[in-house]
Amino acid sequence: MTSAWEAIKALATGFATTFVHLFRKPITEQYPEYKRPLPARSRGRIILTRDPDGEERCVACFLCSAVCPVVCISMEAAEKEDGRRYAAWFRINFSRCIYCGLCEEACPTSAIQLTPQFEFAGSDIMSFVYEKEDLLVNHQGKDSHYNFYRYAGVTTRVGDKGEHVGEKEPVDIKSNLP
Repeated sequence: MTSAWEAIKALATGFATTFVHLFRKPITEQYPEYKRPLPARSRGRIILTRDPDGEERCVACFLCSAVCPVVCISMEAAEKEDGRRYAAWFRINFSRCIYCGLCEEACPTSAIQLTPQFEFAGSDIMSFVYEKEDLLVNHQGKDSHYNFYRYAGVTTRVGDKGEHVGEKEPVDIKSNLP
């Protein structure tokens, strides 16, 4: 008798919940017309940003591709005449990407960033493979004043050894000899 009473009570509770919601006004968001504002830290489409001088921030250090759990990032490194490294080509396969944000966390130059754009749909799987030209934007993204080569201590056209932000003059190793 106890189990029958519990079954009837559970059934009545379910019907009561249905009855309460039967007279509520439905809440419907007209999705394509109205898009709910997303938080700034939401993770969606990946972009490659530029530094304040307009140069590409990516130095092809391969940290983003190394930390990616689904191995959807690939690139090739190259070097300019002034000693500045860059990615000769950069590719992300968004059909494999899980938008975890680890690539953004690993990037030492703030080159790779995730935006709140999340709408991806398509019937051709190859349309989800984005090249560097598709990812590169003409702004600095979230960190607008950071320039890796002003802090890195690498000799480029930005500065020589000892001329970077917070860097001390290089030590003459021959002056330390006894």
